[in-house]
Amino acid sequence: MLDDLPPDLGRLLALRVWHAMWLQRIDDKIAALQKREAERERVQRARPAEPEWFVELGIGDGRPPAEVHMGGCYAAAKRRHSVDRDEARRLLASGVRACSHCQPDTALDILDLPTRPALSATAR
Repeated sequence: MLDDLPPDLGRLLALRVWHAMWLQRIDDKIAALQKREAERERVQRARPAEPEWFVELGIGDGRPPAEVHMGGCYAAAKRRHSVDRDEARRLLASGVRACSHCQPDTALDILDLPTRPALSATAR
């Protein structure tokens, strides 16, 4: 048997106290991490679900719709309003641009969207 511990009672008790102190520190850290993880999960569960469709709003008076996106699209700006499937289809059919990244027109099975007139090179 390997016996590398000190032979006297005083040093053995000191080692026991030292190890008990470290064990308490480790247990405290584990408890703090478990509490943080539980709080993170609680916040995640309480967060509202991502909308399936949303419209990016323009700038200015009335904030007109500028672009339709699928939920979770990374290319959308912060000015947005969630819409249902029918509203997204109506907006796309009325000429609001479809996002070129998430392609909501493809997901909504819209084949022929009205095209916006191109800006002429002479217009300033």
